[in-house]
Amino acid sequence: MASRFWFWFCFILFLLPCLTVTAKQTYIVHMKHHQKPLSYATHHDWYSAHLESVSSSSDSLLYTYTTAYHGFAASLDPDQAESLRRSDSVVGVYEETVYALHTTRTPEFLGLDTQLGSWAGRTPQQLNQASQDVIIGVLDTGVWPESKSFVEFGMSQVPSRWKGECESGTDFHPSLCNKKLIGARSFSRGYRMASGNEPNRTKENESPRDQDGHGTHTASTAAGAPVANASLLGYASGTARGMAIRARVATYKVCWKTGCFGSDILAGIDRAIIDGVDVLSMSLGGGSAPYYRDTISIGAFTAMEMGIFVSCSAGNSGPSRASLANVAPWIMTVGAGTIDRDFPAYALLGNGQRFTGVSLYSGEGMGGKPVELVYNKGNNSSTSSSNMCLPGSLEPELVRGKLVLCDRGINARVEKGAVVRDAGGVGMILANTAASGEELVADSHLLPAVAVGRKVGDLIRKYVRSEAKPTAALSFGGTVLNVRPSPVVAAFSSRGPNMVTPQILKPDVIGPGVNILAAWSEAVGPTGLDQDTRKTHLNIMSGTSMSCPHISGLAALLKAAHPDWSPSAIKSALMTTTYTTDNTNSPLRDAAGGTASTPLAHGSGHVDPQKAMSPGLVYDISTEDYIAFLCSLDYTIEHVQAIVKRPNITCSRKFTDPGQLNYPSFSVLFGKSRVVRYTRTLTNVGAAGSVYEVAVDGPGTVAVTVKPARLVFRNVGDKLRYTVTFVSKKGADPEARNAFGSLSWNNSEHQVKSPITYAWTQL
Repeated sequence: MASRFWFWFCFILFLLPCLTVTAKQTYIVHMKHHQKPLSYATHHDWYSAHLESVSSSSDSLLYTYTTAYHGFAASLDPDQAESLRRSDSVVGVYEETVYALHTTRTPEFLGLDTQLGSWAGRTPQQLNQASQDVIIGVLDTGVWPESKSFVEFGMSQVPSRWKGECESGTDFHPSLCNKKLIGARSFSRGYRMASGNEPNRTKENESPRDQDGHGTHTASTAAGAPVANASLLGYASGTARGMAIRARVATYKVCWKTGCFGSDILAGIDRAIIDGVDVLSMSLGGGSAPYYRDTISIGAFTAMEMGIFVSCSAGNSGPSRASLANVAPWIMTVGAGTIDRDFPAYALLGNGQRFTGVSLYSGEGMGGKPVELVYNKGNNSSTSSSNMCLPGSLEPELVRGKLVLCDRGINARVEKGAVVRDAGGVGMILANTAASGEELVADSHLLPAVAVGRKVGDLIRKYVRSEAKPTAALSFGGTVLNVRPSPVVAAFSSRGPNMVTPQILKPDVIGPGVNILAAWSEAVGPTGLDQDTRKTHLNIMSGTSMSCPHISGLAALLKAAHPDWSPSAIKSALMTTTYTTDNTNSPLRDAAGGTASTPLAHGSGHVDPQKAMSPGLVYDISTEDYIAFLCSLDYTIEHVQAIVKRPNITCSRKFTDPGQLNYPSFSVLFGKSRVVRYTRTLTNVGAAGSVYEVAVDGPGTVAVTVKPARLVFRNVGDKLRYTVTFVSKKGADPEARNAFGSLSWNNSEHQVKSPITYAWTQL
């Protein structure tokens, strides 16, 4: 009997390798586009044949890319991917990257109301009229087309050049589109592949409809029509509107519950370019990667080359250093700041101390009676799961009927409130830790809740630990305007330095990204939690996801005012006209620590759209300049070709230093040399005969000389060069991380200002 057992045991062990099925995943294949044999009618046919040579499955091909990329996306196992890599026609085979979303008052805060007179020689009404020719493509979670933000009232016919369409789906009919919302598509093959092609795992309808809310919010922020009497459950009441209220909107759904898949994003960019968008807005991203491995960078390069302005969120991984996403120089990388509106709420402790926080709670409240306050007395560790109010961490017998103090971090702020409620708690104080500092983000919690900063949080923690029976009561103060100081850089906004190319300063700018009111999907409650059954037409959200579409909409206005400007000219205008002081006339502050912000957090500064309309001078960058930049990096010719998509790239022209790119800001990395020298070219977009004088500000450890120090532009469109030399003085600390300064060209009408960061070590 025993011998029979061992026989079968060994037999099964022998069979196991044969029974193993290697899991398939999505790969993006870069082909030598111009080597297509004449025997194939289309590139699609050629790509299919290549795929059939390694895979017998008929559904392996997910997408064929024609514009944003030269190649295809396919479902392959590792052996099949390796077989493709060995083909002479294949440049590279890359695993798909999964990206994540970077999740009414702002028009007035940015100066977009109708009382401010002329914009580059046009009235706001004329500018709005001109912006009807501008189309903003939004890659996100789709759109809720019934939102009032997308009504077509008073709009002219859709531009005849538009090639897009509104796709039909199980819950989306093409008739839902109009002269405002002129396109709606969805891309789900990468998402479906990652879900195993199982219908029960892909619970979302594969249509352009937004089941998440994020895409509707970003699209309406960029170009939503004015919606009167708007609010979120009574908060932030007024008129909600986008930046470019007359621009057209086309949405491309590339993000799903499990993420935004690189193959879907690339398909969305590919289609948006072909459709004819003028601006691409993407509030999503991943970590830093070489440009040839970054789906968004690759697609955005083609968009830029086609004259499309690309705006992306910087990421929500601040205040950590070097936490940026979307750092390619042909992308506008947008960080987040606060606006001058707040939603105060109050915590009154049993010892009489009253602290101010924020909240968007809209229910009945707790009344004025204090209740017992609890905070994991058994463990003082700030990383304890019950301190953090993680799911399943609270014991109902200890929490029921009480107010719970929760530390911010790890899980979503609104989820913490749901955890407290599910455990029987009647309210929550959400206290920041050092990671979030004094940044306050308001949420529409499911139970009475107040968010407080780190300093107040520490005082409340101390009170709870020192009192035998601590108590507190919460109250809510509605909406307050003209908050000072503002703007303040959001603590969550991702920071430099740029680890892909340290010689390019990122982020580029900051814009409004905290507590932003915009349209929302009625498929989900304002918290986004499954148990939130409330339905709202609008929602208040925070993130660089919210700041990105502000800049996308402003770029559309600049495109309307200056249709002949390149994407880099628009970008330059937005960057060189920013401001770096708040409404108390003090330097911008950083919410993370309350100290002065730096260009590693705010880039050039906070956007000022009215000044951007008439910048005086711009730093323009051609496609050939970007190629010379790429050739200056440590990339192979194939890597450069993957981004540029030209077969004849030789890199015969390259910069000696990537920082030679004609960028509107400076990032000076001294490294082995004490001297760094850059040449820049300025183009006159102001009046003929304009004269500018240079002004330089910076640390005493660096000597800066600019030649010439005076520029005379005789004609509109004239281009003049200057050379700036940076010398690290002897005695400068080589271990010093960073120092900061600025260079500006000034006359009585304009100040064309560029920030400068100095580094002696990479990090």
